[in-house]
Amino acid sequence: MKGQPSPAEAAAPRRFHERLFYDTLWVLCRTLGVALLGIRFRFAEPLPASGGLLVLSSHQSLLDPLILGLVSPRRLASLARSSLFRWRPFAAVISALDAVPIDRDASQVATMKAVIRKLQQGAAMVIYPEGTRTSDGTLGEVKGGFALIAKRAGVPIVPAVIVGAWECWPRARSYPLPGRVRVEFGEIISTAEIAAMDDAALVAEVRKRLADLDREARRVRAGLAIEPSPRRAAMAATSTRRPSRGPLRAKPTDQPRPDRSTAAANPGDHSEPSHRSAPSDSPTAVPLGSAAASPPAGSPPSPPA
Repeated sequence: MKGQPSPAEAAAPRRFHERLFYDTLWVLCRTLGVALLGIRFRFAEPLPASGGLLVLSSHQSLLDPLILGLVSPRRLASLARSSLFRWRPFAAVISALDAVPIDRDASQVATMKAVIRKLQQGAAMVIYPEGTRTSDGTLGEVKGGFALIAKRAGVPIVPAVIVGAWECWPRARSYPLPGRVRVEFGEIISTAEIAAMDDAALVAEVRKRLADLDREARRVRAGLAIEPSPRRAAMAATSTRRPSRGPLRAKPTDQPRPDRSTAAANPGDHSEPSHRSAPSDSPTAVPLGSAAASPPAGSPPSPPA
């Protein structure tokens, strides 16, 4: 099964109406998901744009395939039991969403072959290593069937966790309710790293990464870490800062202007001029008609003109 798939096994290109249906449904569900479920997500690193990719996600509710498909930049295929394909209208919908039918009554070998074939065709597949939905909202036991699939298909692994979907739609309820959902994607485990580990080591590594992502997602969702929305974070990363205008200059206070004669006599003196009285022996201009115009008592009379 190793190597490139044959031309007969290659995925057929999607037709126009299939792409249009998927894009329309994606926009509608993305709007409702953000409004009703408060979906927030974060990627530790960008996903590969092409090639086979195995996404290992925690399983909280029936909303998980929809949630992962809405936040992923790539189309994600998931497994669906073959009984869901019996009704043709619904089968057309889930087939357009890249669902892969599996027969639960068949052997696991047949299911693994179908997944490996899909991965070798370059699809991004979602597998829930817990095997079933959680019953209490916590991360369950991680089973190791994915290790053989990843090694046989020769594709990298991306761990992911979903927190909050169980509160929106637990197993005991027949319908979903609004809530707050958090999705965390971890670092990619490359094909070289997968080949260097045996099955037990790979399962232990994935189990550890899922547990770490689950704790981080719950911490952020509880409000212990403040993080902007993905849209605001993208806008902040691409926006350019305006050049600084420099410090503002302080406005001068209203000061009385110094006397020009004093400033001319003392060019280095910037202090306010003092109002000094003229000496007694210097002539002083006195206005006419004032009391100071008459001579003081006991003074000799003025000589005749």
